[in-house]
Amino acid sequence: MARVSIIVPAYNAASFIGDALASVLRQTYPHWETVVVDDGSTDQTRAAVEAHMPAFRGRLRYLYQENRGVSAARNTAIRACRGELIALLDADDIWLDNRLERGVDTLDQRPEIGLVHAKVIRIDREGKLIGKPPAPAEKYLSGNIARHIYSRRAHLLAPTILFRRRCLDAAGYFDESFQVTEDRDLWFRIARAFPISYINEVLARYRVSPDSLSREWERTRETQLQFLEKHRRAGHASALDYRQGLANLHRERGDVLFNRGALGESIRWYAKSVGYDPRNGRNVYMLLRALAEPLLGKVSHKYA
Repeated sequence: MARVSIIVPAYNAASFIGDALASVLRQTYPHWETVVVDDGSTDQTRAAVEAHMPAFRGRLRYLYQENRGVSAARNTAIRACRGELIALLDADDIWLDNRLERGVDTLDQRPEIGLVHAKVIRIDREGKLIGKPPAPAEKYLSGNIARHIYSRRAHLLAPTILFRRRCLDAAGYFDESFQVTEDRDLWFRIARAFPISYINEVLARYRVSPDSLSREWERTRETQLQFLEKHRRAGHASALDYRQGLANLHRERGDVLFNRGALGESIRWYAKSVGYDPRNGRNVYMLLRALAEPLLGKVSHKYA
């Protein structure tokens, strides 16, 4: 029986899922199965998956369900799979060849660890490199980091996640009331029960479109707030953690606007961030930088 179950939720993924599945076949770790859950696609996702089935030699299963969202698709895959370890791969992402091997080795060496994650690089829709997302200090990414996940100091990236099935006994499955932020919610619950391990290497390529970071924030803000409220009400987070989470959420919005050149709007969000957590040096620095940017721009233009 396969030791690692790879779960792949797919919705209208015909354009990219072939690349994702091909990266599974290239894995240096051999003991896996793959479960694709088609969440009500209206394109040729099923045909794209079936075209790859011969190469998988019985280690790929395709399941179809009416559209219920990514959380429900992942839960369907988890219930259908058999491995003691569960790996996430979204249909538009790509694994590096040693992704599973590195994760399995880490869990084998440290039986107390519940979940392991790593770095990604970003690619665009054509597969061209965009760059690495910024990574916080490793102290926020490894160990007992539940509060750092909650307060958004730690970002665990789905295509690098590998966790033990027994984590679900303690934490439960993906919360199907979340259509986004479902991953942070589950990682937080797992991290409350198990230490987390971090591999300081790039193990996956994460596909984004040029404007998706801005649109993603706008689309997910309410759900991010829902996540913070859910665990504050449940007593899983302190008042300080809650305010820090709000501050980091608003600073991230300021960063998006600052990078787009929308200084007035970025200042507004940075000011909110500082209001929630005035002791956070990064929040204060970004507010001051945005306020000074018009002057700095003039100086740099003068001496260019």
